[in-house]
Amino acid sequence: MTSDRSYDRLSEEIIEQLSGPSFQGLATFAKRPFVASVEDLDKIHPDVAIVGAPWDDSTTNRPGARFGPRALRALAYGPGTYHLDLAIEIFEYLSVVDFGDAICFPGLTEISHKAIEQRVFELAKRKILPIVLGGDHSITLPSVTAVARAYGWGRVGVVHFDAHADTADTTGGNLLSHGTPMRRLIESGAVRGENFVQVGLRGYWPPQEVWEWMRSHGMRWHMMQEVWEKGSVYVIEQAISEALEGCDAVYLSVDIDVLDPGFAPGTGTPEPGGMIPSDLLRGIRRIVGSVNLVGMDVVEVSPPYDSSEITINNAHRVVLEALAALANLKRSQT
Repeated sequence: MTSDRSYDRLSEEIIEQLSGPSFQGLATFAKRPFVASVEDLDKIHPDVAIVGAPWDDSTTNRPGARFGPRALRALAYGPGTYHLDLAIEIFEYLSVVDFGDAICFPGLTEISHKAIEQRVFELAKRKILPIVLGGDHSITLPSVTAVARAYGWGRVGVVHFDAHADTADTTGGNLLSHGTPMRRLIESGAVRGENFVQVGLRGYWPPQEVWEWMRSHGMRWHMMQEVWEKGSVYVIEQAISEALEGCDAVYLSVDIDVLDPGFAPGTGTPEPGGMIPSDLLRGIRRIVGSVNLVGMDVVEVSPPYDSSEITINNAHRVVLEALAALANLKRSQT
């Protein structure tokens, strides 16, 4: 067992503000210490850093995901940090800080995306795992680009949970919408098509010509129909294997609309017929516990459309599951 070195440089007064229930004190993710500068990152060198990407100007339906990072820090119920299934106190094994937000400017897509990329890159190049809180799904483009810069172009596979493929060429002429980031990543070479694996797709989009583009670039996917027929355990194992073929590491992207809208009403493009939280959370745990995870995001949480923080709490637990799996890995190595 190891102590949580994240708190080593903090005063008693700051620690007091970070203790207690989630509704009081400083609003950081899971009450983790706030770190604003790269200089402090270098002093602490945590295992994981949480980064906010409050950007939603790329949405095509309901906006509001810009408020996701703050809601995940301030409004999620803090359930404690002892993971029952894994029997582990997460932060006794894992050092985690909140690295604040990339500063995004409404209406300025390229500038805001660049800010996200640079903040994530500062973590990735130090081999600190970035967990990015979106924001709409366009933020995956700068986030994965930053990780690929640090770990190698085409060396990182992606497992992508979503109702939608997000592989359009444009949406209404916008090359950088939340419906296009996966195509941009493959076109740039940051991720190879055959290592881009999607889970939970369903509904009525994209159209046939987009599917043909996806096939021509070797992308792989597991529809909700397959999850229903074969079960989530089988599908997750397939996704892990496919993402790792010829790759050294994995980036995990979770659009909260992969869940059925009954479990995630607070999102921009809800699509009925999705996953249930128990399958998603255990799938996240399995992936993170099985791969060399080098980056992660949770996106499309839109608090204005949420009900009783249902969506916020499910998204919050997606991150906690990942952190628990990482802590369990560290414990197994000690």
